[in-house]
Amino acid sequence: MSALLEDPLLGMRPMQETDLDQVMAIERLAYPFPWTEGIFRDCLRVGYCCWVCTRSEQVIGYGVMSVAAGEAHILNVCIDPELQGQGLGRRLMQRLLTLAGRHGADTVFLEVRASNRRALRLYLDLGFNEIGLRRGYYPLEKGHEDAVVMALSLV
Repeated sequence: MSALLEDPLLGMRPMQETDLDQVMAIERLAYPFPWTEGIFRDCLRVGYCCWVCTRSEQVIGYGVMSVAAGEAHILNVCIDPELQGQGLGRRLMQRLLTLAGRHGADTVFLEVRASNRRALRLYLDLGFNEIGLRRGYYPLEKGHEDAVVMALSLV
């Protein structure tokens, strides 16, 4: 197990508006087409499950999920690119899955870039199954990339 995961200064808590500067810094580092601050604000405003992963009070990752009508949709999960590959994404996903169940979801959905092998491997390890493909879903510098649609049954 990673020493980072055993770090007593590592924590998770609901995202607050005061976290958005740090969240946006990570979002811009991690994605060529990042969400806007307005999207994050809207997610907070409507009451989505928005969580941050912190280390020594510094935001190092975040997740955003909507839950309604027995379904959860994981909309964005990101760990600071410098800290990826250390189990933090898995821990954040496990937290979101626990929250989905507590909010009455029996199925969790997400989509992921077809080229994001690390994330695909994580989601498969967590029990997600591929259920479809959205052609040309994600923008690229030149063209678009497919999204793999995945689902996990919580029942």
